[in-house]
Amino acid sequence: MNKLALSSSKEQHTVGETLPSLLLPFSLPVELEAEMPPEARGLSRDEVRLMVSSLRTNSVTHTQFRQIGDFLEAGDTLIINTSGTLNAALPAIRADSTPLELHLSTHLPADLWTVEMRAYTENATRPFSEVQPGETFQLPAGARATLHAPYRYSNGQPSWRLWIASLDLPLPLLPYLAEHGSPIHYRYVKQSWPSSSYQSVYVTEMGSAEMPSAGRAFTPEVLTGLIARGIQIAPLLLHTGVASLENQELPYEEYYRVPASTARLVNSAREAGQRLIAVGTTVVRALETVTDAHGQTHPGEGWTDVIITPQRGIRAVNGLLTGLHEPLSTHLAMLEALAGRAHLEITYREALKERYLWHEFGDLHLILP
Repeated sequence: MNKLALSSSKEQHTVGETLPSLLLPFSLPVELEAEMPPEARGLSRDEVRLMVSSLRTNSVTHTQFRQIGDFLEAGDTLIINTSGTLNAALPAIRADSTPLELHLSTHLPADLWTVEMRAYTENATRPFSEVQPGETFQLPAGARATLHAPYRYSNGQPSWRLWIASLDLPLPLLPYLAEHGSPIHYRYVKQSWPSSSYQSVYVTEMGSAEMPSAGRAFTPEVLTGLIARGIQIAPLLLHTGVASLENQELPYEEYYRVPASTARLVNSAREAGQRLIAVGTTVVRALETVTDAHGQTHPGEGWTDVIITPQRGIRAVNGLLTGLHEPLSTHLAMLEALAGRAHLEITYREALKERYLWHEFGDLHLILP
């Protein structure tokens, strides 16, 4: 793979503490950034492309997502994240009348939030770090957001862009966001799309700031076909925060819930030697939070600060369905923990050569043991 200059459509910022793994060095061509849902390109959800790679043989197959069942077998377990995507972007006005955009990230105990303030640019927004503790911002319909302190990562380091904040809303959260908010999007998405474009078909509870997008391509027909083949579907919940792609920025706490029924199913499949395939990196993070050093998965609920690196390894699953991730994305450290650097270099070289599309409206990669 050519070690080209690192390139990203999202903002980059150097932080004092980064992940211990150097992530994949490649350049992402702008034309490979999916700027609209596949439905707007004349495709159905399940007609996005699917790259299937085998860890055992390092082989790569190119197909369409609706053919995913051809690569799975009876006894396989898919673990899905049933979190729905909030209209988490709100217009905000600073005391000096500067128009900004507030991105809600994670709902914390004591009814606090982690949030990000962003400034408007010509086509999108960028992180706005010129804020101070105690600042209050006006939101639509008389609502307010007050910043209290910078968010601190698990190592105690303060974030340069995330803040702990409280909201004063005239309505309960979900009705307020439905009326006044919009889905978060970045500059590669050229226009706004409705909330329905950011939901999987199996949502059970709203709460993610950004879409857990690995499951977007599933349709009722695909799911029914998988179940008919004897493939098990196990749900859990992890509410994703805002993207953390700024030059290996550390992941932050996110709320998760792994039910006892899913923990039992995962343990049974592991004991039987069957394949456990996470649908998305969010699923891996939730399961790793509740899987002990002996490989036993337990039910659990709370806020996880687990950071998955090649040095830590992965205990819970041996397969993954995921999107394609940008250079410097912390998700690539998780993929390397599962697949190894050499396999990722093979598959990302293939994805670039075959012109796969990146990001939440893009194509998918199924990694099998």
